[in-house]
Amino acid sequence: MNNDASRTLILIKPDAVKKNAIGAILKRFEDEGFKIKMLKMLRLSKEDAKEFYSVHSSKPFFNELVDFITSGPIVAAVIEGNSNDTIARVRSIIGATDPRKAEKGTIRYMYGTNITENAVHASDSLDSFLREVKVIFKDYEINQGFS
Repeated sequence: MNNDASRTLILIKPDAVKKNAIGAILKRFEDEGFKIKMLKMLRLSKEDAKEFYSVHSSKPFFNELVDFITSGPIVAAVIEGNSNDTIARVRSIIGATDPRKAEKGTIRYMYGTNITENAVHASDSLDSFLREVKVIFKDYEINQGFS
């Protein structure tokens, strides 16, 4: 896989899937000029969720994160921008972790409920993207998606 910072991972979380917001969220990224390079719906196992959120394993909210992300189906997408600030741009579009503090018009403001049920996840760095994408997409999918 290309290690270039023009790509990032987003997850549409179970709360947003239940709200039928998948299309609206993906369209928002497309409207902002991003291309969807890989896309799939899945339900994370507890094991994969723990690996995905391993950076938070020592924090008091870790088990709540794992329980929530495994509570229903999610939609995962690798999206690509046309510059090396993709991660920062995506995080600006999704808004603050707490939807009550997110700016009006951001995805979390529009679709999030609380700090856990906040509609979407987006990788916060290139290192996070490279680690997280391998939990969600298998090697053969990554190779096909970026060939």
